[in-house]
Amino acid sequence: MAIIHRTTLKPTKLELLTDWLPTRPWYVGGGQPELSRPGGFRLDDPEGEVGIEFMVALDTSGAAPVAYHVPLTYRGAPLADAGHALVGTTEHGVLGTRWVYDGCHDPVFQAQLLALFAGRAQAQAQSLTDTPDHEVTHACTGPAPTAPARPATVTDTASGTTLPTADGTILRIHRRLTPGPHPADALGHVTGAWQSPEGDRTRAVFATLVPGEHG
Repeated sequence: MAIIHRTTLKPTKLELLTDWLPTRPWYVGGGQPELSRPGGFRLDDPEGEVGIEFMVALDTSGAAPVAYHVPLTYRGAPLADAGHALVGTTEHGVLGTRWVYDGCHDPVFQAQLLALFAGRAQAQAQSLTDTPDHEVTHACTGPAPTAPARPATVTDTASGTTLPTADGTILRIHRRLTPGPHPADALGHVTGAWQSPEGDRTRAVFATLVPGEHG
């Protein structure tokens, strides 16, 4: 069970993302983002070592707001061979230095997201300890997905992030959140919610499983 501490982060998560987001191929802003955190959820690491957050980062710097899905993992030591995935480091008021990673590259994130698809993990509230988030829904058809092959090839494109699983299906992380149904080719999906600038609860697909090249 992840414990949510009421303490300080220096720099904050949003401050780290303000510099990192514009370096991503799926970022559509024209300059420095203006970010808020209107929603998301967490998953627990069974070993209790890694924080796992599915953050919605809302950018209001452009003509229309854009909701980005930014999965992050938080570690007490660097993740080996993952310097390319490091978002930054921050000083946590209780836990000390935390290394913040793009979760798509973190094997603990990969395994727990696939467990969520299969119903083996429970989504947790973003800011409350030991509180299930029942707004998060999931579905999976066919056999339960298995952890990505090692090493998993994580690919960022203008539309999102993909990585293969061990059984040949593709895990697709939706980076720009758009309300609507899951794609027709999806073998599984995870859907979450956030607060829109108008004050409404908005839902969108955060991640899908789709057939692989030979699926």
